[in-house]
Amino acid sequence: MKSSLRERFERLGPVEVVTPGQSGSRAVVTLHLDPAVAAIKSITVVRLLVENGMTMLTAKRAVEKAMETGQATFVVPGLRDAEAFAAIIADCGFTAKAVAARPVDITALRAELKLTQEQFALTYGIDVETLRNWEQGKRRPDRAAEAYLRVIERMPDAARVAQEDELRRLG
Repeated sequence: MKSSLRERFERLGPVEVVTPGQSGSRAVVTLHLDPAVAAIKSITVVRLLVENGMTMLTAKRAVEKAMETGQATFVVPGLRDAEAFAAIIADCGFTAKAVAARPVDITALRAELKLTQEQFALTYGIDVETLRNWEQGKRRPDRAAEAYLRVIERMPDAARVAQEDELRRLG
């Protein structure tokens, strides 16, 4: 029978103070449970999250959600060393991925897809003037648009198909 995280904490004995991290960069992280790993070190992950600025309760809930559903997305307020963080997470039976960590180079994306500004805008349901402003640096995409551009970058065909509809539905 699976034991709860609380039961595992209780078996560890006396409470140990974990000093929360104060410095580092804010990062949005998705924690994925690695199904191939038999022994998950959930308590080590909770401690690591606290050391990187999360509260103990928030860290505990994030790890529990990842263990129950296979993944959890949350903010790490003070991530100090992303490479070391990912290595420790991997040793504990999880993988960690950064969410929305970098902006999309729209001009390069459009060039890679071999589309003009107008073709790109029409294909993906973006106003052509908005696209021009983004490419010329006059404006930046908001978070939702940046997320959509990331989808286009990774899955251009799926994003295109999602914009299409049957002609008979238009009338």
